[in-house]
Amino acid sequence: MSTLVVVGSQWGDEGKGKITDLLSEEADIIVRYQGGCNAGHTVVKGDKQFVFHLIPSGILHKGVKCLIGNGVVIDPEALLQEIENLKKKNIEIDDNLLIDFKAHVVLPYHKTLDEIKEMKRGKDKIGTTKRGIGPAYVDKIARTGIRMIDLIDEKSLSKKLEANLNENNNIFEKLYELKISNQEKKDILKKYGEYGQLLKKYVTDVSLYLNQAINEDKKILFEGAQGTLLDVDHGTFPYVTSSNPTAGGACIGTGVGPTKIDRVMGITKAYTTRVGRGPFPTEMQGKLEEFTRQKGGEFGATTGRPRRCGWFDAVLVNYAVRINGMDSMVLTKIDVLSDFDKIKICTSYKYNGETIKEFPVNLEILENCIPVYEEMEGWKGDISQITKYEEFPRQLKAYINRIEELVKTKVVIVSVGPKRSQTIIREKVFK
Repeated sequence: MSTLVVVGSQWGDEGKGKITDLLSEEADIIVRYQGGCNAGHTVVKGDKQFVFHLIPSGILHKGVKCLIGNGVVIDPEALLQEIENLKKKNIEIDDNLLIDFKAHVVLPYHKTLDEIKEMKRGKDKIGTTKRGIGPAYVDKIARTGIRMIDLIDEKSLSKKLEANLNENNNIFEKLYELKISNQEKKDILKKYGEYGQLLKKYVTDVSLYLNQAINEDKKILFEGAQGTLLDVDHGTFPYVTSSNPTAGGACIGTGVGPTKIDRVMGITKAYTTRVGRGPFPTEMQGKLEEFTRQKGGEFGATTGRPRRCGWFDAVLVNYAVRINGMDSMVLTKIDVLSDFDKIKICTSYKYNGETIKEFPVNLEILENCIPVYEEMEGWKGDISQITKYEEFPRQLKAYINRIEELVKTKVVIVSVGPKRSQTIIREKVFK
């Protein structure tokens, strides 16, 4: 097996950055396939912490090629800042980063639209990060977007950017009483023309590169951002992102056919979290939630927003297994549960007196579901230094076994802390 898709199996923030970094030690190529700088992957290397927004976290490994696929929307300013920050920490970039020429570009008017629309929603806010991701995807579907191939071509950029600025100016004036001045238009064209020239050396045909690598039996890891329940098609719509974090998005977002994918691995937190609004059946309340949030460091890597915390939801993860075709699972942050006397697992929902075992896609039903819990004995004591699965407390092994039974997927890796060394591998991933 040489191609692996890594997906988040909950609402994001499952620890994909650490696991991608860990698996990068075996991989030849890491490719990001969707999302934008609204994502945040945190990796701890030695005594340093790295937060990635666009560049795959495999960049920390020498010789590993890191690719950004066509399914990603790229904020050139944010990307260049990320490149600069990594170079300051002596991370080699230039020979290891490639960007697909078909990837769309996030521009200043996307960010303005994102912020205005979210503000206008009032109490019905969807929790956007206001980084222009949604509006950039809107332009892509409307076939008015600017792509990396345009950004690096001054003539094409000038023509398309002028047309888009004029069109958006009409929207701003008529709907929001705002106006982009002629000087602002010139400044945007100049600034983004410069960005294009700085990024030009990285731009290539990622689909061609990947398919040639697959023919050469290179080990390739496809990295998604966010999580299954934030998928624009299969998530808790409208409280979702604007792209497809699910495994199918890896094919669309990189130009690799589905028959070329060998394995799908779901990164799964030992409890459940989500950011922003939307239904959350297993959400904890009061001091218990705050305790879990503080112990787990549950604050957004991109926004700093506190995450809502809840018990493990097997109904939700079963849905993720089905949607992604997951054949294996990584269980992360299990050390956060070490101080609990009893630990709950949601095994089904109750709705109008009926038992529901399949995740309801109807948001009104989900909002009114009552979780049905199975209570398990907790384990006391620090497990963060354990290096072998056999050394886990009996209660912890029972918890993992029960999760495997409920979601019918094997846990092949267990993370007991943020560092690479705090990882127990039960089964080799690349074979």
